[in-house]
Amino acid sequence: MNIFSKKTVVQAVALFAGLSFASAEVQGSPYSTINAAAAADPVKSQRLRGGVFMLSGSGGNIGVIAGPNGLFMVDAGISISRSKIEAALRSVGRGPVRYVVDTHWHWDHADGNGWLRRSGATILADPHTRHRLMQTIRVVEWEHTFTPAAARDLPNVVVAGNKVMHFAGETIHIRHYQPGHTDGDLSVYFQKADVLQTGDTFWNGMYPFIDYVGGGGINGAIRAANVNLTLAGPRTLVIPGHGHAGDRAKLVAFRDMLVSIRGSVRALKAQGRTIEQVVAAKPTASFDAKWGQALINGDLFTRLVYRGV
Repeated sequence: MNIFSKKTVVQAVALFAGLSFASAEVQGSPYSTINAAAAADPVKSQRLRGGVFMLSGSGGNIGVIAGPNGLFMVDAGISISRSKIEAALRSVGRGPVRYVVDTHWHWDHADGNGWLRRSGATILADPHTRHRLMQTIRVVEWEHTFTPAAARDLPNVVVAGNKVMHFAGETIHIRHYQPGHTDGDLSVYFQKADVLQTGDTFWNGMYPFIDYVGGGGINGAIRAANVNLTLAGPRTLVIPGHGHAGDRAKLVAFRDMLVSIRGSVRALKAQGRTIEQVVAAKPTASFDAKWGQALINGDLFTRLVYRGV
């Protein structure tokens, strides 16, 4: 069943990747549509604080900090927009990319691993992320089957525990979540700048995708949302997986939305209703105007939540 209408996909691409409606032409599956938009639109850089930048326009958001010897990135974007990512990186700083941290395995965050590794970067990832990149995985909602990455394109440093790195005068904390959005999510915190990058454990102003095939679930997603609240202080700037840069108040709103919808879906499921009956009951209706206007609409999010309660 195709759960994305033409209108929904056009809106999704524009909001999901930070792209314009003009270039968000429907090309087929959501996967190919988002790739086409990433190929057509610019990658924009935004300075946040303390030398930390956010790049948007190539799938998921990318974090960057520049030092005298090169660049440190968080997430690699979609490889089809490589030239535009490289141009945006040159606006941040000079020198090669030294390190890339994959927040999780999804293509819109890790597809650029190959060209970055071939350029000499060290790619760091959770062990589960590396394992997922070695698998054949069908994601029904994206209408795409992912095949194993070439060995030369895989992350070459596995981060088994929490890790602290020092780069460009920053202390960078890499921390693991328990399974939530996927089973291999990482956060990255730039301590001096007070900037937290969450990967897809936080989507600012939109329903998130929950990768139940890749080990995720709504309970873990809420647990990750609560972890983000322990990591973010009153002045912390937050780079979400998708959407504009946020703050602690945005994290609270996101967590509260997840908790409320889980409660509604759980109650309906406990009555013995099928997934179709729960979707028809519209448990997300009061949230859809704010949260359901991007890649994930209320019906799809209900399906994703139902699987995990």
